[in-house]
Amino acid sequence: MMDARTWRVGCRCLLLLALVGSTRSEGVQSCEEVRKVFQWRLAGAVKGLPDSPRPGPDLQVCTSKKPTCCTRKMEERYQIAARQDMQRVLQTSSSTLKFLISRNAAAFQETLETLIRQAENYTSILFCNTYRNMALEAAASIQEFFTDVGLYLFGADVNPEEFVNRFFDSLFPLVYNHLINPGVTESSLEYSECIRMARRDVSPFGNIPQRVMGQMGRSLLPSRTFLQALNLGIEVINTTDHLYFSKECGRVLLRMQYCPHCQGLTLSKPCMGYCLNVMRGCLAHVAELNPHWHAYIRSLEELSDAMHGTYDIEHVLLNFHLLVNDAVMQAHVDGQNLSARVNKICGRPIRSPTQSPRCSFDGIKEKHGMKISARNGEETLANRRKEFINSLRLYRTFYGGLADQLCVNELAAADGLPCWNGEDIVKSYTQPVVGNGIKAQSGNPEIKVKGSDPVINQIIDKLKHVIQLLQGRSPKPDKWELQMGSGGGMLEQVSGDCDDEDGCGGSGSGEVKRTLKITDLLLEEKETVKYTLVEGLAPWPSG
Repeated sequence: MMDARTWRVGCRCLLLLALVGSTRSEGVQSCEEVRKVFQWRLAGAVKGLPDSPRPGPDLQVCTSKKPTCCTRKMEERYQIAARQDMQRVLQTSSSTLKFLISRNAAAFQETLETLIRQAENYTSILFCNTYRNMALEAAASIQEFFTDVGLYLFGADVNPEEFVNRFFDSLFPLVYNHLINPGVTESSLEYSECIRMARRDVSPFGNIPQRVMGQMGRSLLPSRTFLQALNLGIEVINTTDHLYFSKECGRVLLRMQYCPHCQGLTLSKPCMGYCLNVMRGCLAHVAELNPHWHAYIRSLEELSDAMHGTYDIEHVLLNFHLLVNDAVMQAHVDGQNLSARVNKICGRPIRSPTQSPRCSFDGIKEKHGMKISARNGEETLANRRKEFINSLRLYRTFYGGLADQLCVNELAAADGLPCWNGEDIVKSYTQPVVGNGIKAQSGNPEIKVKGSDPVINQIIDKLKHVIQLLQGRSPKPDKWELQMGSGGGMLEQVSGDCDDEDGCGGSGSGEVKRTLKITDLLLEEKETVKYTLVEGLAPWPSG
């Protein structure tokens, strides 16, 4: 009896003989193997397929002087299969890149949504704990403001300058009625509307609304553009995954992939040089994406690197309530002067006693995430963005090397093995091998590339546009000029560094340093708070 080792060696020899036999172009006596592969791979009916090689004068692409195992109908089915195979390998090659971008785009959007909710909670807690008598009335304005922040971030046509102004307009009547003219009183709706309209004339909050506009513009706009750019990246990949290949390309793919089957060579693979010529020809227009794709990733990287300090949306949103507190205190301190100016514009109010409503954020909402808790700052939004860019950087030349990647990883025979050259099994491919891109295809011996691809041209135009947007949102090292909206558009020049004027360091109401942990999208904060108390106001609790 044979021992196990002898049996394994024998099996390997038989397998080798089978492979050698299947890659020889001479002496094919039966088409049985071709029939089996055709039925298995293409799910085609074997009825009507040749049992043995015969002349194939009606074949259009897989022509040969030798007898063939293919019919015209088989050739047509192979043509469809070759196109499908090409789309499959394209999708396989881009799947990791596509998953990288789409997963991070979804994670960034979800994290931003969580940031907005947390910033809204901080602002609500500020009113609930420090300005309790106006908390319920302020709730709708706070909710509307952060709803607008989210709409803007995720692409809606809303204007940051307008929703910042709208928030402070609605805040002034509350501050005026409850702090400047204190007492358990209520003014008429008409009088409150007059105070609201007077806010921009009397400037009760000093330059704080302008500072908020500046911070929102500098942080929201880059984040919005970053998300839009990621979505375009997914669109580019989806487009190249589902390209329509020209008739000429379909023919050469058929000749490379399935014409060997017609000669009984079902296990053969194309020579590396032959594969490169075919794939570089078919993907010549796709290769033209390469410089624009490279610039797209570089621009994403530059924007990501610039999003810190007052350009960091995490910092700006989680410290928004501090500027609101500063604004309220400033109006309170200047109350006597403001009261005189409002009386001059709106007259004296007719008041009627009423009960101040209790804070609506007691108990239950604190149990559902409104409480500020301690955390460590190992994984911030900025860190996650940096990790993403580091991974994305590996794909800068993806489209320039796509044809080569497909041949090396999927399609071509390994070096040193017999291979298909488009006509027969040979030891090596002897034709010249061209480079990537349309210009290089003039000398391609396998395929003629003509004209341009309108779909690829459209994608290139979109990439150029988003690159301009990304570069326009990236602060230069010294200064960045930002044009804010219409309606009295505010033009600012700001430094890229974070300073007290921008609310990054200490301010009248204190300093809060926070980071947002992305893992499981849990928000836990580590803070240092120093509040300057104004006489007559309840202090911000230390816990």
